[in-house]
Amino acid sequence: MSKKHTIVLLVVTLALAFFHSAEAQQPKKIPQIGLLSVGSPSTGRVEVEAFRQGLRELGYREDQNITIEYRYAEGVDERLVNLAVELVGLKVDIIRTRGTPATQAAMKATKAIPIVMTNVSDPLGAGLVNSLAHPGGNVTGLTNVLSDLGGKQLELLKETFPKLSRVAVLWDPANAGNASWLQEMKRAAGKLRITLQPLDVHRPDDFEPALSTIKREPVTAINVLGNAVTTLYRARILDFAAKSRIPAMYGNSGLVDAGGLMSYGPHSTDQWRRSATYVDKILKGAKPGDLPVEQPTKFELVINLKTAKQIGVTIPPTVLYQADRVIKEAPG
Repeated sequence: MSKKHTIVLLVVTLALAFFHSAEAQQPKKIPQIGLLSVGSPSTGRVEVEAFRQGLRELGYREDQNITIEYRYAEGVDERLVNLAVELVGLKVDIIRTRGTPATQAAMKATKAIPIVMTNVSDPLGAGLVNSLAHPGGNVTGLTNVLSDLGGKQLELLKETFPKLSRVAVLWDPANAGNASWLQEMKRAAGKLRITLQPLDVHRPDDFEPALSTIKREPVTAINVLGNAVTTLYRARILDFAAKSRIPAMYGNSGLVDAGGLMSYGPHSTDQWRRSATYVDKILKGAKPGDLPVEQPTKFELVINLKTAKQIGVTIPPTVLYQADRVIKEAPG
């Protein structure tokens, strides 16, 4: 080999070595998750911690090998689209959403970034996916309602209070999941001989007329559908039910822990923990449109006996036997 060829080969070798060395020294991009919720940090604290726990179980450590950007609309649906646009601008790898309005907002903001949802009652009816088995777009995740869940709540109320005849339903007509849930309740109400009285609560100002209606009407129970407003202002609902001594059913056990009477629904924290598996699969190359939407597999009935005593009602043993968790009265 000539001296000239030897020099050229040496230069090429050194250049390749430098290139590979520089490439090796480049910091590896840490995946970034955008978390979008219509609620607040305080109301979503337990669920978010369950999500973090799910990530830890899969080997992710926040601010080490994964980061999370948090965006909360504080109960104002109209803020969601701008918050979603912010996350898109940050070029997050995945947007993790809570609830139907947040997921719809994320879809408006991007058709490219994968979206993992939870707390969505009717992803098909809301136009979020093509089907549960084959979502087809950039959205997948977990739905939190089976078709008869609203009916099951009414059945439990009727079993607990056999004379139950009229139930006020606090719901948000702008929430597609609430609309689907209410339709299921209406079908069940006829069989149970219960009259439903839907009361709109889309904004905080809607509470006063809704609660005033309950005071005037001969309502024997309240069913509270989960949405941004009822979650963010849950303390007001709990206080009203306690002072009015009216039994109330909720879809989230967190409200029973906070003083509500009873709840029946999917295990919310379990869904948030399980949603981490979707994040993991997508980060490893899976397409959201190919990942089937999961329906809830774990449900829980939670009853607060302290609240029952406070409002002067008795929970039958047959209902207590079905409970997954009972919050008992303090001894003494």
